[in-house]
Order: sequence, then structure tokens, then C-alpha cells
Amino acid sequence: MKSLCTRIIAIAVLPCLSVPAIAQEFHAGAPLGAVNEAGVHMPMSNNVKVFGSFHFSESCTFDPDKNLVLAMNTGNPGDGTENDGFVSLINPDGSVHTAKWIGAGRSGLELHHPLGSAISNGVLYTVDVGYVRSFDLATGQPLRAVPIAGSTLLNGIAVADDGTVYASNTRSPEQIFKVTPDGRASVFVDGAPLAAPNGVAIDREGNIVVVNVGDNAVLTFSVNGDLVRTEYAAEGGNDGVVVTEDGTKYVSSVRFGSVSRIRPGQQAEVIATGIPSAASMCYDSVQRQLVIPLNGNFALAFIKL
Repeated sequence: MKSLCTRIIAIAVLPCLSVPAIAQEFHAGAPLGAVNEAGVHMPMSNNVKVFGSFHFSESCTFDPDKNLVLAMNTGNPGDGTENDGFVSLINPDGSVHTAKWIGAGRSGLELHHPLGSAISNGVLYTVDVGYVRSFDLATGQPLRAVPIAGSTLLNGIAVADDGTVYASNTRSPEQIFKVTPDGRASVFVDGAPLAAPNGVAIDREGNIVVVNVGDNAVLTFSVNGDLVRTEYAAEGGNDGVVVTEDGTKYVSSVRFGSVSRIRPGQQAEVIATGIPSAASMCYDSVQRQLVIPLNGNFALAFIKL
């Protein structure tokens, strides 16, 4: 089924930088600590664990080099002009490493309500109120902001090895956008079988996997936009999708609180239930666990595989 649209809707490289040419100085946040009575900053001792630091975390992604989970936080609800979104760094046991890493200060930073997130080749990507934004994974420094003309709710995101971004638009018009490494945005898939598309992932063959909120379909598209496979999660209302090294897909239902596992060539099986607002999860490949943000519950859930 051909679903390719070659209409170019935005060209954005130099004009879309999120930091001016002579930018304000950007500083990322530091791990938890406090200044003692002597005026010396003391890092938190390793016999203390802190949990939390989230504010409507809708997605996460995992950095195996840091062995940390990056949790996206949308800040306070509003009209999208608040510029108060932030990124937390979380240890694999769920305790807080850095409460506000990106977002500790606003100098040189624009980040409003980040939703989906992904990591590729040392870059953190997120969708944020009509933009695909990118940040240096080592420093948190903002890199680029590409506007997606015609988007109404950018939600899920995946990034191929070559830096090509695929982002879902959940509200009408139901679409998947493609952003090339040079910043050119176009419609990749338009309309059915998309049904309020949400989570996006890249499989081991480089195909683009999409799950719908509107039904339980798990759709696999080639890089040309052809629908090459349709599978089904155990329940609908899906938000997150993870594809592991062996081709197994995990799908989280934000509406019904379950996680489905779809092994290659097999039907879906439920591996977890009762997870409130199970949103855009990520896979911790070091500890071999799923990490699932719980949206307005301001929490993360962990499932050992």
C-alpha cells in the first residue's frame, strides 16, 4: 500500500537554529547536591536515594553510555508559550540523578511541552509544539529546531541511524512526518491506516513502526512509505512502542494500562496490566527493562524483561 507524499512543507537548517548566532550562555543542570554550612557544594552521598522530579512526563529514552534514563517533562499546562519544559536524568533503579538537566536555566533554551523523544548518534531529539528539536547528548546544548508546518499535535518520534526523523501527528490530519538530516520536512504517511498515530520506532531492518491510539494496529512501513506489515497489540489506545534487538515489539496502552509483547511471527501477549496512563516507553538495554512514563501521575514504571 503506497502512502508516500513528496510534498515538501518546510526547509529549515540555518534559519531554524534554536540559539542565536551569538547565544546566551547555556548551562545544563548538575546531579543532586546541596551547599553545606561552610559554603561548599556537596554532591549527594551514595547512601541517599531520591525518587520523583517529574512533571507530566510523557516519554523517556535511554542513554546506554551514561546508563541513564532521560525523562521528558512538559512543565506547567498552558498555551504552549511558557517555555518551562525540562529533561530529568534518572538512574536505572528509578532514583533521581539530575532533577533538571536540560531546563535548569533558560538562557539559550527554548523547550515548551516536549512529548516523544529519541536518541541517535550523540543527539537527543524531541517533538515540542510544532517543532522537532535536537540537543547535544553530552552537554544538553540546544542544536536545532525544525518547524513542522501543518502539524497539529506532534507526539511520537523515532530517528534512523542516518539522522532521519519520523514524527507522528496524532490529531487531524493524521500523519507521519519525515525530517531529513539537512532539515527538510515532508509528509511521509498520510491518513489510513493511521488512526490517531502515536508511538514511533525503528526496527532492525530500518523500517518505521507506528502504533495507533485509535485502534490496536501495529503498522510497519518501509523507508519508501509502503505498508509492509500489520500486527495487533492485545488492546488498543496505544502510545509507546519499543523494538528490541531480536525483533520483539513491546506496545504500551495509555488508555487501558497494559503492555503487549509481540514476538516475530506470533500473536500479542499481555505481560503487564493496571499501569495508569502508560505512555511513550523506552527500553533500557543495559538492565534489560522497559521504562514507562505515567503522564499526569508524575511517575515512571519499570518492567524487567
